[in-house]
Amino acid sequence: MGGKWDGLRAEVRQRIDELIAAGRESGVQVAAYLDGEPILEVHVGAADRATGRPLTADTPVWSVSTGKALTATVVQVLAERGELDYDLRIAEVWPEFARHGKDGVTLRHALTHTAGVPALPADVTPEDFTDWDRMCEMVADAEPIAPPGAVKAYHAWTFGWLVGEVVRRVTGRRVSQVLAEDVAGPLGVPGELYLGVPAAELGRLARVEDRNLSALFDYASANLPNFDRVAPPGVRPGAEIGSRADVLTADVPATGTMTARAAARMLAALIGEVDGVRLISPARLRAATTPAGPGREWVFGQEATWGLGYAVDSDGSFGAAGSGGSLAYAYPELGLTVAATKTLLGAGDGDPMEDLRVLIRDAVTAQR
Repeated sequence: MGGKWDGLRAEVRQRIDELIAAGRESGVQVAAYLDGEPILEVHVGAADRATGRPLTADTPVWSVSTGKALTATVVQVLAERGELDYDLRIAEVWPEFARHGKDGVTLRHALTHTAGVPALPADVTPEDFTDWDRMCEMVADAEPIAPPGAVKAYHAWTFGWLVGEVVRRVTGRRVSQVLAEDVAGPLGVPGELYLGVPAAELGRLARVEDRNLSALFDYASANLPNFDRVAPPGVRPGAEIGSRADVLTADVPATGTMTARAAARMLAALIGEVDGVRLISPARLRAATTPAGPGREWVFGQEATWGLGYAVDSDGSFGAAGSGGSLAYAYPELGLTVAATKTLLGAGDGDPMEDLRVLIRDAVTAQR
């Protein structure tokens, strides 16, 4: 990491120190790659406040829906090899999924959150999440809220089983296994990018805690009529479920566990080359990040734009962000990627990791 970015690194570190001092954060990782090289890697605070264990650069953190970027990347790598086609009808490889008129749903619909099956049963439990076959049966048996492609609805949890079961049926491998063997391994970060975490690695993980994210979920439940349908009370994506060893070790590929530096490295290998590794071609990158079309989203009622598995933002970036504040985004035109993880899940008083992403983006833009 050259001295050119010393000032940026110092400013990021200062902002995180201030957030921790104010009690808004307890442990934070931020990393950035530019043109395939790391320019920033900051880690501050505790991995576990109860024991005082420090957060290090290689401490994985459960990062909620930022994990969707990992699952989407698995799809892109397999598509690049010709093993997956975006327009594959899911029922062709998963016949049970055709129930209730879902035979026309494609992988593209799943990736763009237009498959029509965002909801879970109201009584679903974290224990259910640990049983892959049971969750896939729930999704296969779901009655769609609309025909495929008709409604944009965030598939907060079901995204993972929809995409992950297609991967399993086509390749014979779990989606977490494909991530480990075809993405994390080649990139040299096998212990820092996880969907299901190996049980032997649980002791390395940071411990996530709730600051006020649960209060936001309570507000959403009371004010958004479809919120509890996609995130039923027993499985809201917060610190309680993200602290369970049984859930962390299961494949729940709408979420992921990662370090910021590994997430930034993965995205850097999507938009360019990192130490001789490029995960997909420029043409594949364009296909994966072309907006599927803006539109009002069914759960939150706001405008939302997705490419093929990634959120696409108006500033030219793509990636994913998680409840509580984690994120991982790439700026193809800048050659920049930025990722952040955090242990204290918060909401409702600004978005400090998003602020850091903008700070880094603007600093790099000013140097271009």
